[in-house]
Amino acid sequence: MVLPRFLILITTSIMLSPHLATAQQPVKDHPLVSRFPGSEVLEYKAVEFDEFPLALGQIIEADKFTKAQRLEGKITKFKYSVPPARSGLEIMRSYQDALQHGGFQVLFRCDGQQCFSDKFQGGYTAPPAASGIWCRNCAEPMRYLAAKLPRAAGDIYVSLVVEKDQYEGGTWLSIIEVKPMEGGLVSVNAAELANDIAQTGHASVYGIYFDTGKAVLKPESDPTLAEISKLLASNAQLKLHVVGHTDNVGTLASNMTLSKQRADAVVAALVTQHHIAAVRLQAAGVGPLAPVATNRSEEGRAKNRRVELVEQ
Repeated sequence: MVLPRFLILITTSIMLSPHLATAQQPVKDHPLVSRFPGSEVLEYKAVEFDEFPLALGQIIEADKFTKAQRLEGKITKFKYSVPPARSGLEIMRSYQDALQHGGFQVLFRCDGQQCFSDKFQGGYTAPPAASGIWCRNCAEPMRYLAAKLPRAAGDIYVSLVVEKDQYEGGTWLSIIEVKPMEGGLVSVNAAELANDIAQTGHASVYGIYFDTGKAVLKPESDPTLAEISKLLASNAQLKLHVVGHTDNVGTLASNMTLSKQRADAVVAALVTQHHIAAVRLQAAGVGPLAPVATNRSEEGRAKNRRVELVEQ
């Protein structure tokens, strides 16, 4: 793939403060999408696997949009400075042209007031998961673009916010490389589940996997489902509520529905594949209503996305 010159990896790097990167470790641009000439790296973060709500419509409030797509995979985030002599319009159009030349499809783009729903209140908002400050009353109109590069090895998405302002201006570039989570990182066994239920009446399970926004069990869930079936086989009197939980990304109604559908899928797998009597299991979904951590951080949202086994 050949991208226009300014989107080919630039060798220039900048030292970041200790709380953003390891001391003495330079940060380079992403191999696919680099900085606009004259920009400097102000912030940088990369995680191997997390969730990202890609805005495909106007913003309503922090992390909530009229339309969005949940993505999962490797996420790399940059915040670049805006060169004083360059406009936000020039930067956005340069990125858009380069992305389209590189095969990306623009999914959504907005400028200024077009980016804000009538329900939005206030002048600024900073969606932490979406990475970028959305400014309704900037010195220049804020600009946003979402794009997608289809690939057999896994699609790549770009979220770009350009905001030129005297206070919090910058270019926020997030690159999401869609991929499934590596299996086998979290293990659970029947004995641990039994102990948790005996001690607290419930057990949290994190080894059950679904595609983003869907309720179809992924094959990586099989070892955990087998341990739950062992738990039930070891105690013929045990009956469980299987309760689905989500983070608060998206609408309450959609999360409530999704959490119940996922709990239904777990119950169905235990009944059909592991021959557990259906009368011993009852599915429920509470969406984001029972968090175990804050939804303001990526780590907290990951903890809140879970299935719980609750003794009836």
